[in-house]
This record gives sequence, C-alpha cells and structure tokens, in this order.
Amino acid sequence: MTRLLRAGSEENTIATCLWQARRGHRVTVVHGPDPDPYWQDRFGSLIDFAELPGLLHPIKPLQDFRAVKQMRNMLCGLQPDVIHTHQSKAGIIGRLAAAATPKALVVHGIHIIPFDGVSPLKRALYIASEKIAARRTDLFLAVSRSVGQAYVEAGICGSAEAVYSGMDLSPFRDPDLPQDWPALLGTAAGTRTRPPVVLMLAAFEPRKRHEAFLHAFAKVRADIPDTRILFAGKGPHEAAVRAAAAGLGLEKNVVFCGFRTDPEALIALADLCVLTSEREGLPRVVVQYIAAGRPVIVADLPGIEEIVADGVNGLVSDPDDMEDTAAKLRDLLLDRAALQHLAQGARATDVSDWELDRLGARTTEHYYRAMAAKHASVPDAEAAR
Repeated sequence: MTRLLRAGSEENTIATCLWQARRGHRVTVVHGPDPDPYWQDRFGSLIDFAELPGLLHPIKPLQDFRAVKQMRNMLCGLQPDVIHTHQSKAGIIGRLAAAATPKALVVHGIHIIPFDGVSPLKRALYIASEKIAARRTDLFLAVSRSVGQAYVEAGICGSAEAVYSGMDLSPFRDPDLPQDWPALLGTAAGTRTRPPVVLMLAAFEPRKRHEAFLHAFAKVRADIPDTRILFAGKGPHEAAVRAAAAGLGLEKNVVFCGFRTDPEALIALADLCVLTSEREGLPRVVVQYIAAGRPVIVADLPGIEEIVADGVNGLVSDPDDMEDTAAKLRDLLLDRAALQHLAQGARATDVSDWELDRLGARTTEHYYRAMAAKHASVPDAEAAR
C-alpha cells in the first residue's frame, strides 16, 4: 500500500495480516514512505514491515516506473505465495511488479472505487489502468457487493468476491462517555445537560468534504444554534478546514478533537453521526456508528445500502447536494422522536458480518479457493483456519 496511516483501508489490511500471522503464515506489509509508527511499534513482532521509497501516493510516471522496478526486486527476494495489493496506486504498481513471481497468487483488495466521482478524463485513465492490472490479477476482493459490482460493470473484471471489513465491535456496544466531554463541548464542570452533538470520524482529506459540510451547516445553524460538530481525526487538510470554520464564524460550534484512541466514547457522546465523503468503499466508521446505536446521515455511495437502511437506522442523503445533508441534520435534531426512532433501528441492526475474525478467515479461504483454481493442488482450506 502507498500509505500506512491509521485509517480504514490500513485497519482492514492489518487486521487481515494479524489473523494470518497468528495462524502461522509469514506476512510482510510493503508500504510507502512516512508510515505511522503505530503499526510497527505495536505489531512489528508479528508482521514484517518493509518500506518502499518509490511507492508514493501522488501520480508521478517516472517515479512510478521506478517503484515498479523496486517492487519487482522486493518480490523476487520475498518469493511470496500470495501478493495482495491494496489502495488504488499500490494496486497498479504491485500487480505490474507481480510478473516477477509468476507462481504467486495475485489478489487485489477493492476498498474504494477510484473512478467514481472524478472527471471523465480521470475516470477513463483510472479504468484503463485497472484493466491493464486486471490481466495480472487472479482474484478481486471487495469491501462490499456494490463496490465489487462497480468493477464488473466497468469491464475491469468478470467477478469480485465481497469480504466485509472486519473490526472489533465490542467497544462500540453500549460505550461510556469520554471523561473529558465537558471540555470538548465547552460546558461548565458539573453540568449534566449537553448541547446537541454531531460527530464525524474521518481523516482530513479533500474527498471527505469537511469544508463543504461546514458551508452547508452554516445555513441551518440559526435553527440549531447550540449544536456542536465534533471532527475527530488527522490529515493534511485539517488547516484548511480550521480556516473554513473560522471564516464561517463557527468557532463555537466546531470542535477539533484530533486523533482519538476512544472513538467509541465520542460516538456515545453524539446524538447523530455523519459521513460526507464523495468517494468511499463501505466505510468502517459507519458500521461502528450503527454498532454503537447511533443513527447516521451518509451520502448515497456504492454499498452503503448494505449497512444503512434509509429511514430505519439512518438517512441517506444526496451525494451531490451537501445542503440536503445539512437539512436532514437540522430536521432530526429538531425532531427528537424521529431521532429516537432511528437510534432504535441502529441498535437493532445486525452487524455480525463485520466481526473481526470473519475478515481474516474469509479472506484466507478465498486465497485457497483461488489457488486451487490456479494450481493443480494446494493445501487444504482447513489449514487456513
């Protein structure tokens, strides 16, 4: 993968690697420069982490060509049985380099649809690149059925297996409030009442559309003036979002929480959770919102219907109209009965498909099935368990 941060695709990938490593497989995670040290510090005894200097996130043709060569050399040294690529750019580079080890099973994990919500030129370029890489791909694994189907409909692959992102959901069931909640909300010590709270757990990246959300919220703030918007996460776009909040006069409404190790506590503090991304796979954070019994407002993205039932456990908004999101937010905060109805629906939602152990088990099982199709004989699939 190009980036090894503390975000959804990384959490999904590392969870799979840990499941496999704990069952005796040797796992190496190849990543680009400037990784978050958290992963190495916490799991370096179980997983090998290898940095590839040329594996950068921005598209730079000359540098990317060098990255393919670097990756080929690394794969020749590793001689892997399985090469599983993640993230769009690393998916292209990794699969082009996989020719160096022709016996390896080549798998691509589809976490997001890279050609969705972009210009026609970029869409054509991304699809053409994916089709080239697909010639060297034995198996596609997607975070949702809809995300995989998008690749099929674009003519990239004939089929894609859905394996939902696994996560430890136990902390999100009936979580406690964060101990510092009065400071977060700017309320007096000892105060029991809380203002309305809206939470977005998301890295500060342009595709998450924090700024557009704030501009839309500013138009409805007069109806819900005490509302606190909690933004939790880190990312390169944070300074721009802070500037937007100040420019809109929302300093008292918007709270920047930074990266938190207790996301479940922030969700417990929220009356309502949102995600305003223009592109996603099936967001892990939405599953976490629902598991904690909190209703969500989320854009109508591919796969979102597999966890959010509109009007039952959340509301699905127009992805091209942020004011629709803001209006739904206002209406719910003003209608506590409707908000409570959605909260009950969230608590009743079955999220067992996203349990942690299912991710590693299902992924590895798919490896063995694909290996059986590629080679005459492989180890029994039970060995993966």
